[in-house]
Amino acid sequence: MSLDAITVRPAEPADAPRITAVHDAAWRGAYRGLIPGVALERMVSRRGSAWWRRLIQHRRGLLVLDWRGTVAGYVTFGNNRSRSLRVRGEVYELYVDPSYQGMGFGGRLFRAAQARLADANMGHFVTWVLEDNDPAVAFYEAMGGEAVAHGAEWFDGVECRKLAFTWRGRLPKSRLG
Repeated sequence: MSLDAITVRPAEPADAPRITAVHDAAWRGAYRGLIPGVALERMVSRRGSAWWRRLIQHRRGLLVLDWRGTVAGYVTFGNNRSRSLRVRGEVYELYVDPSYQGMGFGGRLFRAAQARLADANMGHFVTWVLEDNDPAVAFYEAMGGEAVAHGAEWFDGVECRKLAFTWRGRLPKSRLG
């Protein structure tokens, strides 16, 4: 794989349809069997192209991984939303289209968001993951996250336990991609 064909860049309004496709496929792949089907489909259907276009126009914390002209993944980040954790920043979402998983794209997106958070003085940050999402837990552990808190969300009467990972500061420059 040619590394010069991969870029991580701020999302543009024209990326909205492809981000929608990545979101839909990644969420169904990650959460089928963890979140009740009707709740999952309801959540996925709320995030169409118009929703992503609005997000792109109003926020700076959305990066896409572009591989050969195709958006293969995205990451959203910004201020920490959890009052219970004393961290400044948060990675809200990081998803890679299932057909591009296993190629290191998630790590590239994560490191790019981590660098942006550090540049904004939010280098101590958090991300939340469903505890039963074994691939996501393994990914954040591999990225150096420290599990620091538990929580729960309810979907159609079903409790889904979640886990908070935190990081401090920036990755060493040699690991930034």
